[in-house]
This record gives sequence, C-alpha cells and structure tokens, in this order.
Amino acid sequence: MIVSKLTSKAQTTIPQLVRVALRLQPGDELGYEIIKQRVILTKAQRGTKTDDPVRTFEEWNTEADAKPYDAPAAVSPAQNYRAPLRAP
Repeated sequence: MIVSKLTSKAQTTIPQLVRVALRLQPGDELGYEIIKQRVILTKAQRGTKTDDPVRTFEEWNTEADAKPYDAPAAVSPAQNYRAPLRAP
C-alpha cells in the first residue's frame, strides 16, 4: 500500500508512483469517488460532467467563474526554475 500524510491544512502530496500511474501533470484535475470506507482517485477527463454539487448553481456558471479552471499553458519545470537569491 502506498501512503501519504495529511497536513494541518488538509493537503497531501500525491506519491510519485501514483502520479506516474495516472500520468498526472501540474494543473490536472482529480476525481474522488467515495464508496463505503474507500476513496477512488482518478484523473478527471476534461469536459466531462462530475459529481460536483455546485455545478448546477447558475450564478456560478459564468465565463469569469470558468477562467481559473482553464488549462494552463505547457511549461517545463526548467522554465519555472528561479535561481535562489544570494547575499552580496
């Protein structure tokens, strides 16, 4: 069994073996399905309906609400790298 810890902010790191198995990339969305005492984690397919309980709220169904969830441009980790600042 692969395990990870939950932080005080209810966050966890998805273990590398799981990221590889699901072919996860930064910005990918995850689906959670709860069945009894188990959670099934899957890579969500873009453009498919989910079990999101707020998806039917019309007041949250605007272009401004969708924009934060748009796919990010493909950027390699090297392009995001910034050298640490050094004291003069």
